[in-house]
Amino acid sequence: MWQEANRQRSFGEQAISDGNGRNARLQKIDQMIDWAALERELAEVHSKEEGRPAYRPLLLFKALLLQQWYQLSDPGLEEALADRLSFRRFVRLGLEARVPDHSTVSRFRDCLGQGDLGKRLLAEVNRQLAEKGLVLRHGTILDATVVEAAVKPPPDSRPGEGSRLDPDARWRGGPNKSGGRTKPGFGYKAHVAMDQKSELVTEAVLTPANVNESEVADQLISGQERWVYADKAYDKHARRELLARLGVGDGIMRRAPYGKAHNPPADLVARNRALSGTRAAVERVFARMKLWYGYRRVRYRGLTRNSLQLFTMCVALNLRRAVLLSAA
Repeated sequence: MWQEANRQRSFGEQAISDGNGRNARLQKIDQMIDWAALERELAEVHSKEEGRPAYRPLLLFKALLLQQWYQLSDPGLEEALADRLSFRRFVRLGLEARVPDHSTVSRFRDCLGQGDLGKRLLAEVNRQLAEKGLVLRHGTILDATVVEAAVKPPPDSRPGEGSRLDPDARWRGGPNKSGGRTKPGFGYKAHVAMDQKSELVTEAVLTPANVNESEVADQLISGQERWVYADKAYDKHARRELLARLGVGDGIMRRAPYGKAHNPPADLVARNRALSGTRAAVERVFARMKLWYGYRRVRYRGLTRNSLQLFTMCVALNLRRAVLLSAA
């Protein structure tokens, strides 16, 4: 059974409603989204049948968004919910209500990570933003970035092996002839699709760092966009055929023909140069992830927990971006 807010507001809660403890950006985000639709998606996260009443899944999910926006640990989130009126307003937690402790947040995150809930929540938020005209579907830009593991890389592991501390993390590349690594980085790879015009993340997939970008690219293409843009790592004959069947424009940069990497045809060079500026716009999404959300390394161990972190961060990123777009 869920905890319910007091039916009669206290003096302190009335003061909040009258203007104290406000955060303009949180208020705009709160008003922008139909949270009831997200709560329906969260319905399968069951509350406890016995013991102290559990918290509403929506309250805890909104708390996870606050955690992303303000780069808080679980204990830090607990302290902030106890201390900041604007946070209580956003999650709908009364002044006299008990704050969820850090272990409650952690358990909820584990429940949320099961199945495809994170993906569905991102899809629902994007559906609502599309109805508001913010997801334009003119073009989708694909790219990936390596994110370091939360644990130290194992010094003696082989390219295909993980770590005892995080068995899902992998090296990005294998050793080269000199004994070093061709592409350093131990951890995971975040694959994203970005709406070209709005710069909102439309799809995301997290894999171990040794998974090639091209292996998961088709999962990022919705078929609703007019064009797909990507760098040469995504150039594949089967993908060209897929885009043709979908009626989607092919904006993927081309690899040089075999044996001509050092002297590619002039028309191929011109095509890639024309597409490079459009494709490079996705780097702004990765810059926001790493600068605003500290996404140079993952927070947790294991693919399941870190996949949920990526989806939650994309929801947080899109909501923050949507406030800017709606004000433009």
